[in-house]
Amino acid sequence: MLEARGLGKSFGQTRALTGVSLEIAEGEIVAVTGPSGAGKSTLLHCLAGVVRPESGEVVLDGRRVDTLPEAELTKLRRENFGVVFQFGELVPELTAAENVALPMLFNRHGRQEAMTVAAEWLTRLEVSECADQRTGELSGGQRQRVAVARALVTGPRVVFADEPTGALDTLGGEQVMNALLGAARSSRTAVVLVTHDNRVAAYADREIALRDGAVLAGVNR
Repeated sequence: MLEARGLGKSFGQTRALTGVSLEIAEGEIVAVTGPSGAGKSTLLHCLAGVVRPESGEVVLDGRRVDTLPEAELTKLRRENFGVVFQFGELVPELTAAENVALPMLFNRHGRQEAMTVAAEWLTRLEVSECADQRTGELSGGQRQRVAVARALVTGPRVVFADEPTGALDTLGGEQVMNALLGAARSSRTAVVLVTHDNRVAAYADREIALRDGAVLAGVNR
């Protein structure tokens, strides 16, 4: 479904990616691991259409996406991709339900429909009690589950998760990973998970290890 073909990317004199190739199937959970500076987040950003590679290709369902005009790329990201960041990156002025509804509103769904679907996702991720609370009133684990709901609310093909448990304790991390992967598997959504934590990587079907911007190995779990 999603492919990287020979991706290369530099930032100044630093080579972040060197000829990285991989394939991700529908519904597959893939962990991208490696030490700090290995190129994990750069790879995720290239796959998600946030950063354009200097060489190589990113292909979704047989369609090359890294060369799309910005307007088309933005539309593709909104319709096909969801993102979970390390610290949630929720909008503090909005309630949990409003944060989850945002992607649907950006895709021009009506507010009532968006809020109804948001409430369903909050219930599914067991944080329905947080619907009317602003993010400052939530625990770290609750914020991350709200962020997972926001990433999944539009029914994306792929969710990109960048260190989604990095700011949580062990129990909170387990709850977020179970919520994310349980919801993703039930909807056949692929997940690309960037982590340096072996316990988090163990949730994946397959592990792709990076070092110095290159793939070391792919390990089936």
